[in-house]
Amino acid sequence: MRAAVVREYGEPLVIEERDRPTPTPDGVVVEVAACGICRSDWHAWQGHGDWVDDRVPRGQVLGHEPAGTVVEVGDDVATVAVGDRVAVPFCLGDGTCSYCLSGRGNVCPNGVGLGFDSDAPGAFAEYVAVPAADYNLVSLPPDVSATAMAALGCRYVTAYHALEHRARLGAGEWVAVHGCGGVGLSAVQVGRALGARVVAVDVREAPLSRAAELGADATVDASSEGDTADAVRAATDGGAHVAMDALGSVPTARDALDGLRRAGRYLQVGLTGGEERGEMPLPTDAIAGRELSVLGVRGMPPTRYDEVLSLVAGGRLDPGALVSREVSLGEVPERLAAMTDFETVGVEVVTEF
Repeated sequence: MRAAVVREYGEPLVIEERDRPTPTPDGVVVEVAACGICRSDWHAWQGHGDWVDDRVPRGQVLGHEPAGTVVEVGDDVATVAVGDRVAVPFCLGDGTCSYCLSGRGNVCPNGVGLGFDSDAPGAFAEYVAVPAADYNLVSLPPDVSATAMAALGCRYVTAYHALEHRARLGAGEWVAVHGCGGVGLSAVQVGRALGARVVAVDVREAPLSRAAELGADATVDASSEGDTADAVRAATDGGAHVAMDALGSVPTARDALDGLRRAGRYLQVGLTGGEERGEMPLPTDAIAGRELSVLGVRGMPPTRYDEVLSLVAGGRLDPGALVSREVSLGEVPERLAAMTDFETVGVEVVTEF
């Protein structure tokens, strides 16, 4: 099979032939119909994550937002059959630990990250193997296309998990989304679907315009405002109830925290790059004095994907609206490179393998 592989960090991915995977007894093999291209793939390609012992190994197949059809099933699999249309979460739990059994499989200590761990080659490939299939796989409804599911990928589900499960965003509250890439624009849609009011913050005109099209009540251009946090407070009548750093940088983190009202909730979604290397200074006295909550977010448990899919089925979320480009596997190296200078808007999806 053809696959996109990291041979050297920062150098173009290599499209090469790999053996088709075989399923473990509890796993399956999925023929990939679509796979989103995410900024987390860019971080992996750059070799980031060594500061938390999370760097992808050379020789890794990237890609972690796939949807497709099951073509082979392990002997111990009970609930999945050949021919099933499925989505594959990137947080793959073992399905047996206390975290998985309590609905927190996204932080399973024995889990693997699809496309990031050597034990879980990714889905920039014609086929992908999925362990613990009965636990991890998500059935794809007939009216949700593989391309739309790939757009949901880790972005929408991460945004939903962040706003609904972690921050408990309430109807009528203000959420400030700092960084309007794929997950940020997803958060705009999710926030609106949850009945909240949304202010979108970015330094680029194109994603801010897209955020407005997706329902943002207000936008803030952080490249032109004298004080971004002041602009957010003005737009939200005193500060956001919830703020998300969807990029992972010191400026976005500080602006997000400073723009919160008292007792606000801060969500760290974006991963840091080579400049921050996993560490960002936070205004701890302000966090204490204003009783701000700081919450981390990693994907979403596969057992809760049905919540997002029900919003799609009901027309309250439209992942297809974020798809800006469909590409071939051979184009993945250049599309990752385009992310270096933030030249992409919305979600790009591999649909030709």
